[in-house]
Amino acid sequence: MISIACCLVLSSCGDLGSSAFKAKTGGIHTRSISRSYFTSKSTPVRTTQSSNGFHPAEVSLSVAKKSKSFKPDKHGMATYPDTVRSRAVRTTSYSHEENEVGAPWRKNAIGTYLKYGHVRSAAADWSRYPVGTKFKIKGLPHTYIVDDYGSSLVGTNTIDIYHPNLSSMHRWGTRPAEIAVIQWGDWERTINILAGRTQYPHTREMYYAAIAKVRSGGVARN
Repeated sequence: MISIACCLVLSSCGDLGSSAFKAKTGGIHTRSISRSYFTSKSTPVRTTQSSNGFHPAEVSLSVAKKSKSFKPDKHGMATYPDTVRSRAVRTTSYSHEENEVGAPWRKNAIGTYLKYGHVRSAAADWSRYPVGTKFKIKGLPHTYIVDDYGSSLVGTNTIDIYHPNLSSMHRWGTRPAEIAVIQWGDWERTINILAGRTQYPHTREMYYAAIAKVRSGGVARN
């Protein structure tokens, strides 16, 4: 269990191991999602849905039904407890080619390079998916790892999928997907990183939400 006292000490120490990243970005990562559900930038590749709101190729019936048991976020997507690993989620897409403020070229929020191979990068609210969380998307062979975040993701259950170019990003667009969490990330590392970024509203919100979740005992341990 991470104590508040420990977190406050870490807050004064800054972001461990990312001085070069902070020097380049001022310690803020402002990856924002301007793409709303099926906007002009999105590609709604599915045109039919089942009665539960999801196309069967995206989300299985059992997962879709179970999602209705949990409190929805502002996009209407379930807020799952950590004990539930099979999830129906809203996914969006982003690329370093968007050249957004605070998102340095091909760098993620932990200061390393964004991944797009067998293991691929994803961004999320770290108080819901701590840094290092690994998951699979139904129907795809890749493993995704949460190593990034964005201001528009905070307070939502949306997962932003990294793409290396704009055309690939646009093809993905915004779509529901079924994911299976295969490994939860490191809550201590998450809080340590966010502790040095509490001067910014979105990272401060994640920081205190992560502390509250850990203190409540509501986090899963692998």
